[in-house]
Amino acid sequence: MDWAEKIKKYVYIACEVLELLAAGLMVVGIGLAIVGFLMQTSLFRGVLSDPARLMGYVEHVFTIVIGIEFLQMLCKPNNDNVIEILIFLVARHMIVGDTSPVQDLISVGSITVLFLLRAYLHDRQRKREKERLAMEAQKASSEAAPPKESWGHPDR
Repeated sequence: MDWAEKIKKYVYIACEVLELLAAGLMVVGIGLAIVGFLMQTSLFRGVLSDPARLMGYVEHVFTIVIGIEFLQMLCKPNNDNVIEILIFLVARHMIVGDTSPVQDLISVGSITVLFLLRAYLHDRQRKREKERLAMEAQKASSEAAPPKESWGHPDR
């Protein structure tokens, strides 16, 4: 292995260690956010007495959920996790932020596009899995069948 390959290998290992460290810090941050959120009894009482304070409550909950989804993406990066985070971010922006009807329409359109993209990616993945299973079945059946030249000859 030449020196460039060794450097690539060490950089990759360093990236994985940093990714795990970031995930660990994210777990600590989420834990502290949940504890801090639950310690705010005034927030709960405020929501009960003044429904307008519900937006602050919803904003805290969305922040924690987005943090959890981000942690999930760090630990297991895939299309689903990335799309889920984007959906939550757009939904949070639309629900918590002061948006105009045009911005809300754009947000709904964005979420629709993300769901369609997710469905398309799932469909592609299912097709690939079906093709892989068909190829495995064809390979297994061709290995189990006797060679064609021995068909009809009892002595072979």
